[in-house]
Amino acid sequence: MTADPGEGPHMRQLLGAYILDALPAEEARAVARHLRGCDRCAADYAAVAEAADLLALLREEDLLE
Repeated sequence: MTADPGEGPHMRQLLGAYILDALPAEEARAVARHLRGCDRCAADYAAVAEAADLLALLREEDLLE
């Protein structure tokens, strides 16, 4: 895998919405395709996905403290 400098910055901006399944299907497919071919974006995806998983563990009471 190698980074695609033409798509990288744009794709990284879409990672949050991609992880939350908030992108239109065509755009989600484009992000998935890009992640298969770009090490840097794949690493960014892993970090953002991990953060989203950790946030999901929080309870509302945790946020109010």
